[in-house]
Amino acid sequence: MLMSIENNIKYALPKTKNVKKFTKFVEEHSQTADKSLVGTLMSTLTTMKLDSLCTMHEHVIEMTSITTRLKSLGMTLDDSFLMQFILNSLSSEYGPFQMNYNTTKDKCA
Repeated sequence: MLMSIENNIKYALPKTKNVKKFTKFVEEHSQTADKSLVGTLMSTLTTMKLDSLCTMHEHVIEMTSITTRLKSLGMTLDDSFLMQFILNSLSSEYGPFQMNYNTTKDKCA
């Protein structure tokens, strides 16, 4: 099994011939990594801002991609929650779009 693992992480793995012990070790440590990754992804999602380096479409796709990764780690975000993050990440030039979205949303409720 060690032959299929990247060299840069082999040093951290236990030297054992017992597959159950090895698997348990990897499972326990991957859960810690998942929790850390969830924190990092949430931080990225909540602080993202649209910049001039990408289009609005690319920005929304990136934010959606982050929520998909969070979902695969067991953390589901409601679509309305994601939409609010997206709206909050837009620059002031998108103010009319934000107001129009909020007005339309309130009329449909």
